[in-house]
Order: sequence, then C-alpha cells, then structure tokens
Amino acid sequence: MTRARGVAAPPGRESPGGRHSSVVFSDDRQWADHLAAFVRSGLQKREQVRYFADTTAPERVMRALTDAGIDAAGAVTRGQLSVSVAAQTCLACSGFDPDAMIGMWFEAADAACAAGYRGLRAIGEMSWGARDIAGADRLLEYELRVHEEVFARLPLTAWCFYDRRLMTDEYVGLLASAHLTHRGEPHAGPALRVTPLADRPGLRMSGSAGYDTRDTVAAAAAVISGASDRQRELDLAALRHIDAASLAVLADAAAGQPGGSPLKVWQAPSPLRRLLQLFPELSSVVEVVDR
Repeated sequence: MTRARGVAAPPGRESPGGRHSSVVFSDDRQWADHLAAFVRSGLQKREQVRYFADTTAPERVMRALTDAGIDAAGAVTRGQLSVSVAAQTCLACSGFDPDAMIGMWFEAADAACAAGYRGLRAIGEMSWGARDIAGADRLLEYELRVHEEVFARLPLTAWCFYDRRLMTDEYVGLLASAHLTHRGEPHAGPALRVTPLADRPGLRMSGSAGYDTRDTVAAAAAVISGASDRQRELDLAALRHIDAASLAVLADAAAGQPGGSPLKVWQAPSPLRRLLQLFPELSSVVEVVDR
C-alpha cells in the first residue's frame, strides 16, 4: 500500500506534522482569510497551489483571492494556481479511494517539481465527507495515513478545510483530531481521538474505545493492517478504556503486520491489560511495552 516513489521532501522544510493541518471555521470571512494567507504564502515561495472545492464555486474562490489583493488570474495563466471541483478530481468515478488519492498526491508533486516549482501546496474542502458518497466512510483512515505515507515523503503542504456549517461538531472534531497541526476555531474532542505519531509510524489513541466508537477503531485498524513496508505502533498512554470488541479488531489488524511481529502497544491502560490476561492467545500479536 505504501510505496516510495517520485520526489522527496527537501531537507530543511517544515516538519511533516506542520504541513498537514486541519482548518476549522464557521463563517465566510474566516474562510477567505485562511484561503488568502495560504495561497499568498505558496505563491511567494514559488510553490504550485491547488484548491479542491466542494460546495464553493471556483469563481468565488478566485474572487476572494482577488479581493485580498492577490493576482489570482495571473497565477492561473502561468500555471501556478488552479481551482478545481472535488467531484471532478478526488471524488471522480467511483467515489473516494484513499489509495488513489495518495497516488494522486505523488503524481501532482512530481508534476509541480517537473514544472520548476519548489513544491506543491493544496487546500481541500472536506464537507463532502459528511454526505452519502461512496468511500466517505474511509476519510478518517485516509487522514490518519497521509502523515507518514505522504507528508513525510513529499514537498507538499495541505490544509483541510472543515466548515462547521456543513458538518456536525462531532464529525469535525473526529477528523480535525487526526491532524498534528490545527488552525482556526477550536473543536470539540471526540470520545476517542486517534492521531498519527509524529516521530515514527503508528497512532496515538486517547479517550475511550467502545461500541459507540467502533467506526473510529475500524479506521485505526485499517491503518495498521494496511501497512505493507513498516510496522506500526500504538501509544495508548492517554486511553482510559477499551472494550473486548475493540481490542479484537486491533488484534486482527496486528496479525497482518509485515514480518509477523506483534503490534507494540505503549503504556497500555489497565482495562487492556486485564483483557490480555483473559485472552492470553492475543499476546502473540499484541506486545505491551512500558516506557
């Protein structure tokens, strides 16, 4: 699933965690301010800039940039800026596919560098994730994967736009929490928060894992089981509770890790330790490690 290909992030760039940010807003002024700041910075840094709209008309994006004093039309003419609709790009054909989207980033970064730009910069409106679109249920999995699979490997900066007027606070909080960097309005923390580890492949889980968070656990499991080249780890220092069903899902995912080694679980909470005592067969795929 993870493949080393194409361009590599040049030394000295901002850390991967700082280049993938959630941006939460609730009015048009906030949207326009974040948009202008992001695009202006990219144009000044000689990066290629792409905007993937969902509910916003491309003409409105261009008008907001022009009103902010940015020569958007000139940037489009010289090929440095493009505004497209998600339904014609990342949501085309059969809907959303995380693997296809990750492949698209590699191709787009390759093309930007081949055209002489220092990197790629993109904004994506994420409101489509709250609609009945094929593959939308894999959006959290995608957000959790891209830190290590994309941003650690490419000269790419991307802001994911979350409009609170179009998504529930719970869903915004869940998706925004999957980013290491947040901008804009504060968001409510979900019952179970899952975030990529900043320094190594893996995930940090905090809060409580149970029946109500089974979709979140499934997304975390997909990240673990989908790893084809490097083992993932789990940091559970901030996890208060986990039920047997959630542990079983994670254990099944761990069984598919490369090399057959158990999934390292750091700072496991006492409920997980008790479950491992009740089901000792899981010790072959889950290894508890204390710092």
